[in-house]
Amino acid sequence: MDTSSQARARWIDAGVIPHRLQYRPEVPFTVSVGRATVARVSAAVARTLTCALWGLEAALVTVEVDVANGLPAFSIVGLPDTAVREARERVRAAIRNSGFEFPLRRVTVNLAPAERKKEGSGFDLAIALGILRASGQLTKDVAELCLGELALDGTTRPVRGALARVRAAGLAGIEAPVLVAAGSAGEAAALGATTIAVITLRDAVEHLEGRARLAPTTAPLPAISDPLGGDLADIAGQETPKRALEVAAAGGHNLLLVGPPGTGKTLLARALPSILPPLDPDEAVVASAVHSVAGLLDPGHPLLSARPFRSPHHTASRLALVGGGTPPRPGEVSLAHGGALFLDELAEFSVAVLETLREPLEEGAVTISRAGHAATYPARFTLVAATNPCRCGHHGDPDTPCTCLPEQLDRYRARLSGPLKDRIDLRVAVPRVPYARLQEHGGTERSCAVRSRVLAARELMRRRGRRTNAELTVAEVRRHCSLRPDAERLLASAVQERRLSARAYHRTLRVARTLADLADRERLSLDDVALALLLRAP
Repeated sequence: MDTSSQARARWIDAGVIPHRLQYRPEVPFTVSVGRATVARVSAAVARTLTCALWGLEAALVTVEVDVANGLPAFSIVGLPDTAVREARERVRAAIRNSGFEFPLRRVTVNLAPAERKKEGSGFDLAIALGILRASGQLTKDVAELCLGELALDGTTRPVRGALARVRAAGLAGIEAPVLVAAGSAGEAAALGATTIAVITLRDAVEHLEGRARLAPTTAPLPAISDPLGGDLADIAGQETPKRALEVAAAGGHNLLLVGPPGTGKTLLARALPSILPPLDPDEAVVASAVHSVAGLLDPGHPLLSARPFRSPHHTASRLALVGGGTPPRPGEVSLAHGGALFLDELAEFSVAVLETLREPLEEGAVTISRAGHAATYPARFTLVAATNPCRCGHHGDPDTPCTCLPEQLDRYRARLSGPLKDRIDLRVAVPRVPYARLQEHGGTERSCAVRSRVLAARELMRRRGRRTNAELTVAEVRRHCSLRPDAERLLASAVQERRLSARAYHRTLRVARTLADLADRERLSLDDVALALLLRAP
């Protein structure tokens, strides 16, 4: 046996060179021992497509699989997190238990682009199909977008944020079908993408090979709205708070209800969903994507139709309210995007927690920064809050005396800072309802009648290019909020006497614009400005 043959035999015995090369010679290279060429070694590279998630932002990821001759090894590169690195064991077991052979070679998986961190378990299916393609067990190239986690027995599991990932692929111009775990097929199909639901890894291979083609999943119906609370007609009295609730629903203005305990503040706030308009298609996709990232979507009805109404407990932390963690998850302010965030017992929330609401209320978004990356979630919501006037709850109540000391009253009021109060457009007192009014059968106007006025006002706002008047910029306020002379004099006097800030001035004009829209008036009248100032009483 010559030198090269002896060296080749040693390499075969060591497992570096297999007895039969089953790989395509796209990447040939030579191995030399001394002056002799030992063998011509071949490698195979397969590529599949998947999607990574960073907050609500998603980006396409190319899974490159290289199966080369060498000592058996399985490595994943491209900044994988712990869940992605653990995919090695899930994929290895899933391939074997699905009736395939895991190659006893050097397997390298690269998740490109490599400079962005990859998080979660949604890469399993793409990695497994790439390995099967590179090892020759799958004879067809994988052109589909692959999303799914693999169990050890080869079955697929749903992934978090499937709707957001498919949406990002569509925005990137990817028109290929989506090969997705059956549990996430509804989210992918809801956006109109051609979705192939696979239950096992074997099903995916059979479909790609053409031996058992799977029919695309039909788009599911939107989620059926289940309105919280009751009808406005079920609430006796409280005409001014009801009017404020209508203004808040029409213009997206923040609302604070203040009154003694048991006067109906919570009941009023929970009636808000009954007068809110439905989500438009664009809002529904974004709101559903946020809930998909949080893992809160119903797989059978993944697209939201009713506006979200979130009501966290007053013991909620900053992370629960604005989001956070590793990887960053959306908080209550983002889950309420497009809807309302109800904070009951506002003064019982931690001061540090309440202060985190400043930026979302002003910017309509929240950015969670972590080492190496940041996640941005939308957070354009209507804040509805309820609180007692003092610790005992009876300050200003003509029927029950207040037992709080002056310093206790000051401390209680100081829990709500000036900058946060300045961002609340409507501040309304909710007094006790007399016994005679309680005997009446609620109010005279039902929520459906109020909702029709809200829908008409929203249509006027859309013609100006905004969904709500609360979103008007300063330039748009100047353009669309023209005042009559008497209304301008009243507003100037109020700004001087109440020492309103520039923010409060513009927010008052936005509320007056909403009142005019509800009355179908083009120009702001004296009554509109007067009521806007009344609803913003200290």
